[in-house]
Amino acid sequence: MNSIWFFEDSNLFKLLCPHKFRAYQENHEFEAYRKSDYIYFEEDSSNKIYLIEKGKVKIGYYSEEGDEIIKAILTKGEIFGEKAILGEHKRTEFAQSIDNTTSICPIGVDTMHELMRDNESFSLRIYKFIGMRFKRLERRLHLLLFKDTKTRLLEFLDELKEDYGRSCENTGDVIIRHPYTQKDIATLIGTSRPTLNIIMNELKEQNQIDFNRRELRMLKTANVS
Repeated sequence: MNSIWFFEDSNLFKLLCPHKFRAYQENHEFEAYRKSDYIYFEEDSSNKIYLIEKGKVKIGYYSEEGDEIIKAILTKGEIFGEKAILGEHKRTEFAQSIDNTTSICPIGVDTMHELMRDNESFSLRIYKFIGMRFKRLERRLHLLLFKDTKTRLLEFLDELKEDYGRSCENTGDVIIRHPYTQKDIATLIGTSRPTLNIIMNELKEQNQIDFNRRELRMLKTANVS
C-alpha cells in the first residue's frame, strides 16, 4: 500500500538541495524559523519550493468559516511548495513551522527547472514525489470522509510501521520511533487529542500496541492492516 502521510524514502534533501551542487553553493543560504513562524501564506507568489533540513512544517489552509484545515505535517528531508514547479502562480495553502529549530532550504523555481534539465535522476525523483503526494492526499481525503476514527488511526499506525518500524528479534514486536507528537497524529487523522488518547488506550488494553513518550510498539499479536 502506498504511503498516505509520508513519501517513501523521503529524504530528498540529500539529493536535491542546491548546496550539494557546486555551481549553486556560493549564493545558497538556509532559512531559520521558530515555532509558529510562517514560511508562506495563501495567495503569496509561488516562486520557490522548499526542502526541510531539520524541524517540522505543517501545510494547510483556512475554510470559509475560518477553520484551519491541515493537509500534512512534514519533517526532515521532505519537500513542499512543489506545485510551483507545475506552473502555480499563487499559493493555495500556507506553510508554517511547528518546531523552534526548523531549517529550510529554499530553491527558486528557475533554479529547480535548471537542475531538472541537467539531472535526469533529479527530475525523475521530483516527478515521482509529486505523483505520490497527489495519491497520498487523495487517499487521505477518502479515509477522512468514509472511515471512522479508529480505522483511520489503524491505517496511520500501519504507515508508521512501514516508514519507521524495526522488528524486535526477541519478541517479534515492531518498534516505531517517529517524529510526531500525539497532537500531530490527532490533527492528521482528523480527530481531537482526547479521542485519540481514548482509542490508543483501547488498543493498548487489547494488546495490539504499547507506547510511551519515546516510542510506539506494535505487538506481535496485533492485527493492524
